[in-house]
Amino acid sequence: MKRIAVFCGSSNGASPMYINEAKLLGKEMAKRQIELVYGGSCVGLMGAVADAVLENGGKAIGVLPDFLAEKEIAHKQLSELIVVKSMHERKAQMAELADGFITLPGGAGTMEEFFEIFTWGQLGLHQKPCGILNTNNYYEPLIRLIHHMADAAFLQEKFRNMALVDTTSTGLLNQFNTYEAPPVKVFLNEQQT
Repeated sequence: MKRIAVFCGSSNGASPMYINEAKLLGKEMAKRQIELVYGGSCVGLMGAVADAVLENGGKAIGVLPDFLAEKEIAHKQLSELIVVKSMHERKAQMAELADGFITLPGGAGTMEEFFEIFTWGQLGLHQKPCGILNTNNYYEPLIRLIHHMADAAFLQEKFRNMALVDTTSTGLLNQFNTYEAPPVKVFLNEQQT
């Protein structure tokens, strides 16, 4: 695995555990020589993971829409900063560059990024691992929701555990090494039901 895209908050969160785990992920990625692809910001968990990668000799690639770059939140010390025209281009560029995806705590934007890449995996648009770093049990409600969707037959059973989950960076990255993508989503038409 050469590069991992990290989706996370542009805030620090209410607990110092969130920043600490973001830093541990960045350090572990650098140790394993895995490049970071992320949203390009210098603030919040985004800035923390990038700083940790860079401080530990790793490479950090930011992808930032021009309207955010103009607000001066672009990280100035990145290995590479790619400025794009829109949020849609940002996500597409990150997906293209990455060999896997990790979601750290974040808000609505982080959830949108996670669910889009999770959906793309179901549709067979990629076969890359998607992970949830469940720091301080932040994602317990999301994990329960995924299981609820499968229980209610709105998520095919083979995708129930497609999102890899761990409470540590090391454990999650170890799971990435053995990931096998489930078969592509099957659609039923009226004649097949």
